[in-house]
Amino acid sequence: MKIDSAAGRVLVPEEPFVLCEDVIKIYKTAELEVVALRGLDLTVQRGEFIAIIGASGSGKSTLLNILAGVDSPSAGRVRVGDHDLLHMRPHQVVAYRRHQVGLVWQQLERNLIPYLSAWQNVETPLIIAGWARGARQRRITELLETVGMADRGKHLPSALSGGEQQRLAIAVALAPRPALLLADEPTGELDTLSVRAIFDLLRSLRGQFGTTIIVVTHDLAIASQVDRVVAIRDGRTSTEVFRRVDGEQARHEEFAVVDVAGRVQLPAELRERLRIGQRARISLEGDHVAIRPETAGDGKGS
Repeated sequence: MKIDSAAGRVLVPEEPFVLCEDVIKIYKTAELEVVALRGLDLTVQRGEFIAIIGASGSGKSTLLNILAGVDSPSAGRVRVGDHDLLHMRPHQVVAYRRHQVGLVWQQLERNLIPYLSAWQNVETPLIIAGWARGARQRRITELLETVGMADRGKHLPSALSGGEQQRLAIAVALAPRPALLLADEPTGELDTLSVRAIFDLLRSLRGQFGTTIIVVTHDLAIASQVDRVVAIRDGRTSTEVFRRVDGEQARHEEFAVVDVAGRVQLPAELRERLRIGQRARISLEGDHVAIRPETAGDGKGS
């Protein structure tokens, strides 16, 4: 607990906007079970712009689907704002997806309706959300101008470039003013110049609308584009990289993640270098914890 001595008030720490605690996801078939998430922990503050990275099969897309309300966790706790995603009823899930979360997919064809114009694509989620015609028109005009598509409103998606299609997809996702924007590999099919433009746009939109943005990607180079990079390995968060700005200089600091159970994932390269197998010695040494490999005779009786 912190106290503001000048005002004489108790300052309560801000609750995370996105909270995942010990999240487990198991996919079951007739013959086997696949554990996609193995006790994952994650917190995201309101208005934060983060990236989640990980190898194929690490669980990052599973996490995105859970936050989107497309899938549900098998166990644990998942909260977005006031929404408990583990215990929502079907009609609550529909309302959550309609009003609270926007989605942008890597595959351009999944984001847009091909036979509707750019204007009509942005209008569709507003009609579904029940916006009045005048409010819809003002919102569409605002979004198309913001994403640099004001003069492309009458064009079909097929008449737009890949970068334009993705910018339009972002406008569609943000149309009903969702508090959370989720993007799954949104730049995977774009060239380097378009990738930079998309991330510049996302940062601008975050500043303009205060939207919380989570991007899932395999691209390690995006660290300089976001506030924080969270790495997932084997269904758990393993490391976080923070972007710090000192004056005009930006630097990145990497930290290991300690989950609610006190678990820490050691990077494979460190385990190999120190020859750490199934067991290790842990000791408190002054102001830090030391981890050492098992030595001959450890674990054996006298």
